[in-house]
Amino acid sequence: GGGGFMIIKLVNMKEAVVIDFRESAPAASTPDMYVYGADGKIIGNASQVGGLASGVPGEVAGLLYALDNYGTRKIKRDKALAPAIKLAEEGFPVTVNLASIIQDNLGKINTFPATAAIYTKGGLPYEIGETIKNPDYAATLKLIAKYGADAVYKGELAEKIAKAVQDAGGIMTVKDLADYQVKVRKPITGTYRGYSLISTPPASSGGTIIIEILNILENFDLAKYGDGTPETEHLWIEALRLAFADRSKYMADADFVKVPLAGLTSKAYAKQLAAKISMSAAMGSASADDPTKFESGSTTSFAVMDKAGNMVAVTKSINYFFGSGVVVPGTGIIMNNHMDDFALKPGHVQSIEPGKRPLSSMSPTLVLDPDGKPFMAVGSPGATRIIEAVAQTISNVVDHGMSIQQAIMAPRLFTMASGAVQIEGRTSTNTIKALEALGHTVNVRGDWDAYFGGVHAVVYNRAAKLLEGGADPRRDGQAIGF
Repeated sequence: GGGGFMIIKLVNMKEAVVIDFRESAPAASTPDMYVYGADGKIIGNASQVGGLASGVPGEVAGLLYALDNYGTRKIKRDKALAPAIKLAEEGFPVTVNLASIIQDNLGKINTFPATAAIYTKGGLPYEIGETIKNPDYAATLKLIAKYGADAVYKGELAEKIAKAVQDAGGIMTVKDLADYQVKVRKPITGTYRGYSLISTPPASSGGTIIIEILNILENFDLAKYGDGTPETEHLWIEALRLAFADRSKYMADADFVKVPLAGLTSKAYAKQLAAKISMSAAMGSASADDPTKFESGSTTSFAVMDKAGNMVAVTKSINYFFGSGVVVPGTGIIMNNHMDDFALKPGHVQSIEPGKRPLSSMSPTLVLDPDGKPFMAVGSPGATRIIEAVAQTISNVVDHGMSIQQAIMAPRLFTMASGAVQIEGRTSTNTIKALEALGHTVNVRGDWDAYFGGVHAVVYNRAAKLLEGGADPRRDGQAIGF
């Protein structure tokens, strides 16, 4: 019941492609569909919980489009879906992370009987090690295996989805589902210290802002400053502030709004922004600059690379843990709450319009080495923190010579255009004190905090002729070879 982005670069393809299967706003959506207070903020949680929170899902359409158009002919739908069907039928063990997520979201889960029937034991949370089964979802996947995307976007399942959303207060219709279209887009590209970056264009902000951040940092010698030092962390904070100010002002669905992509990813623009950074004092907050003069005209992520150099990175999401809370009765499908990703106040580039796709931070990214050869596939969940997590992982490998696992495990920080800097507790006390002395307000979080995402990546070690996978201990997931 969600959506996302997939970036594909096969060895027989001259250029990578992005499969955009992000959710879209239902046809009856309006900029004022929620109730606002005098402060411009939404009253209540209708954009987060219930039927009005759900955009038209694109996941099934997007993943099957990729399989049909770019997959090996040896793997058909039934074979591709067999492992997921088995897990849904036989169940899967509750991990420490999942048990915590269920406990934290128990109120939302129990609001919807079909959701509680799957993810609780009579309203009580599952314990670590217990098994969750979802036989209705297995039956849904079998229908998809047999009939393809039409199983979800037309016919009985579409009627069930629309009814469940409407019964929960939403406006999605069977026609909205039938009208949903996957979009194949040209990726956004850039470079960082000789490495080529290939990532997601709008309606994802991720690729553009990752390139902008790294372009800013390219003006400084991070390798000389060292990993985790006050200087390096200060530069990350300031680059994040500058780039996120631009994200807030300019980024939106480019099918509806003109986005100055060439300017935002320009080296000259980044140099102008870098000049605003002082090494002796924090800027505190940042305002968007003008890139136009540089114009020339609960999320899941996984990355795959094979010995031939074929690369795929996928990030997909239903937004919050358990999405809108709505499970479509009899299907096992949980609906997203991605309508909350729009700028809820009318009159913004990111305001709601029928068919528009909400801004995303999902950033599946591919990296080519300085010789143009496949080097890295990387992505992460984590809302806006995705952008920093992916950018820092790339920098850790390129600037500090880390292995991919070291790069993923290194302590992280995050901030936006203004506000406190969130930083992991494993960061050295000396660095934290030095940042505070520069004027940064620092909030120290847990040592391995899921707030900072869950990067999964694979790198090709050309010297050793090995594929090396990395998995993030902050969340569930692992690196496997087969």
